[in-house]
Amino acid sequence: MAREDALRDKILKLGSKQKLPAVLKYLDNPSDDVRMAVAMALGMIPTYDSGMGLIELLRDPSPFVRATAINSATAIHAKNCEEYIKKLAFADPDPNSREVAKRAYEALKDNVITY
Repeated sequence: MAREDALRDKILKLGSKQKLPAVLKYLDNPSDDVRMAVAMALGMIPTYDSGMGLIELLRDPSPFVRATAINSATAIHAKNCEEYIKKLAFADPDPNSREVAKRAYEALKDNVITY
């Protein structure tokens, strides 16, 4: 558990330093908590490539990871995530993720910022 906490802290620090390639290498980590940290870190790096990483996390089996990725995509105005979030807003099997996606989709479709 301590190792996982340290890894999450490391990923968040990488995100705050805008180290996208270093963050992306943790996308496939088996831990939901680590993938959530990756989603949060990507939400600190407002680039097209961060949005592409978030798209992978929007397909994650964990509803917590999906919800975190949705929030991060909204935070960086990731227009490349908009269609994926729209699908989740109407079809995500988890009601919480669906609600988060609905709010995020409304925010994204009203924002025309692109990178």
